[in-house]
Amino acid sequence: MPSTRPRKSDNTTATPKIGVVSLGCPKALVDSERIITQLRAQGYQLSGDYAGADLVLVNTCGFLDSARAESLDAIGEALAENGRVVVTGCLGAEEALIRETHPDVLAVTGPHQYEQVMAAVNAHLPRPHDPYTDIIPPQGLRLTPRHYAYLKISEGCNHSCSFCIIPHLRGKLASRQLNDVMKEAERLAAAGVKELLVISQDTSAYGVDLKHAASEWRGQSRRAHFQDLCDALGELGVWVRLHYVYPYPHVDAVVPLMAEGKILPYLDIPFQHGSASVLKAMRRPAAQEKTLRRIEAWRRDCPEIAIRSTFIVGFPGETEADFEELLDWLEAAQIDRAGCFKFEPVTGAPANALPNHVAPEIAQERFERFMLAQQAISAAKLKRKVGQTIDVILDHVAGTKAQGRSKADAPEVDGVVKVSKLAGAQTGDIIRVRITSASEHDLTGVAA
Repeated sequence: MPSTRPRKSDNTTATPKIGVVSLGCPKALVDSERIITQLRAQGYQLSGDYAGADLVLVNTCGFLDSARAESLDAIGEALAENGRVVVTGCLGAEEALIRETHPDVLAVTGPHQYEQVMAAVNAHLPRPHDPYTDIIPPQGLRLTPRHYAYLKISEGCNHSCSFCIIPHLRGKLASRQLNDVMKEAERLAAAGVKELLVISQDTSAYGVDLKHAASEWRGQSRRAHFQDLCDALGELGVWVRLHYVYPYPHVDAVVPLMAEGKILPYLDIPFQHGSASVLKAMRRPAAQEKTLRRIEAWRRDCPEIAIRSTFIVGFPGETEADFEELLDWLEAAQIDRAGCFKFEPVTGAPANALPNHVAPEIAQERFERFMLAQQAISAAKLKRKVGQTIDVILDHVAGTKAQGRSKADAPEVDGVVKVSKLAGAQTGDIIRVRITSASEHDLTGVAA
C-alpha cells in the first residue's frame, strides 16, 4: 500500500494542526480515517506538510520486517522535519523498539487504540474549543476517493499462521455488532459512496466471537454472521466487495447473492499455497482438493465470479516438487487475479525457526515462474471479455478518457479498464463499456 505523508512546506499557522502519515494495509487506512474523524470532531485541523503541523501522527505497519523498517524510517523523517511525533498502529505494540530507535517521540500507542491516540494528542497539543469549526460530515473523514470506502467489520484474528504476527499485534478476533456496521455503511452510501470494500483479518469469521449475537437493523433482528451481513449489505444498492475471506463451507451461502447481483461476484481469498506439506508448515487449511471442488461449485452457481488470491513462494522447506504442485494447483484453480510474495522473515513469527530456508535466488526464480504462469491465466481470461459490454466504475476522468475498474477489479491490487469516447461522465459514475482489447492485466474499451 502506498503511504500518505505530509509534504515539506514553509507555511505555518497558529491554528492547531495535525499531520498524518498512514502506512500499511487498508485496515490501517481505516484506523487512520477513524482517527482523523475524531481529530476533526474535536476541532483539530489537518496539515498536508510537516512545517505546517503542530504535531505529526504516524500510523505504522509492523507485519513484515521491511514494513517495520519503513515505519521506523517514517518516524525518523517526521522527527527530523517536525520534531513533535505521536506513534500508533501495529508497530506501536513494540514501544520499546520504537523508543530505542527514536527516544524523542512524544507518545506510542498500539493498533486501533483510538482513545489512547486522542489522549496523547490532547496532552501534547491542547486545542481551544471552537463551535464553528468542530463540525465533521456524518460519514467521517476518509483517505479514499469519494466514490469508494473500506468498511472494517472486525479487528484481530483467531488463526495462528506460522508466518504471521497479526494476532500478537492486533489481538484475537473482535467483531462489531451488525447494526453498528450497517449504520456506518448506510452513512457512507448516503454520502455518495458507490462501492464498499469489506475488510477484516478474516471476514468469513465475522461474529464468531460474539456467538453471532443478533441486533436490530431496519426493523429486523439480524445475526452478527457473515451471511446475514452480506444479506444486509446487499440491500444498500451499492457495489459490495468482499476481501480476506477464508473458504469455509458457509461462504457457499453468499454465492447466490452474487448471482442475483446483490453483492459483487468477487472473492478475495488468501490461499497462500497449493502444496499440502507447505500449507501444514504455514499452519493453514490444507484441503486443496476440497477447495478446488468448492471453486468449481461457485463458478457453476455464479459463472461471473472473480476469485482473487495471494500466494507465498520460497517458504521454509518448500521443495521444487512443492512449487510444481503449487503451479499445478494454480492451473487447475484458474485464479482470476493473484499476487505473489517471496517469503520474508517477520520478527517473532514461528516460521523463522523452521528448517531448510530457501535461498533468495531460488525464491526469486520461483516468484518469476509463478507470475509468468498467472499472467498466462489472466491474459486468457481477459481476452475472453473482448466484445462484451460490462459495468465499469470510473476512478479517474479526463475529458473523453477515463480509467476505471470492472466488478472483477479491486482498487490498487487488481487491473484497470481504460475507457475512451466518454460523454459527460464523472469520477464515481458506473457506466457500460464495450471491451475492445485486453492485455495480461488490463482491459480497454469504449463507452457504450
